[in-house]
Amino acid sequence: MHTHHHEYGPTGSGTVLLDIGADTGALIIYTGPELRGREIEISRADRARGVRTHAAVRERIVREGSFHSAVHPDLAAGVYTIWWDAERPAGTATVVGGGIAEFVWPTSAPADFG
Repeated sequence: MHTHHHEYGPTGSGTVLLDIGADTGALIIYTGPELRGREIEISRADRARGVRTHAAVRERIVREGSFHSAVHPDLAAGVYTIWWDAERPAGTATVVGGGIAEFVWPTSAPADFG
């Protein structure tokens, strides 16, 4: 398994701009702090050889404390596969125009049925 990791500092409230509306939405993937810096890949589920895009998990500081997430701020509406690694999906999320989809990263790896 080849995953990318980056060291990013925490972000404060209001530092992520979501570009949503009409046929564009956003996806927030909530994780634990152990994934900080990891790039989580997604792809359109309706495209056989879908191009993957990624976003890094960062600590987000809010008034109530902090949480960790990867944010995809401007996605075309549709169903997206969220990839655990290069071969296995962690799940899917449906992005709707003008909306924010949310996905909670699983606490254990998906079963390998290969």
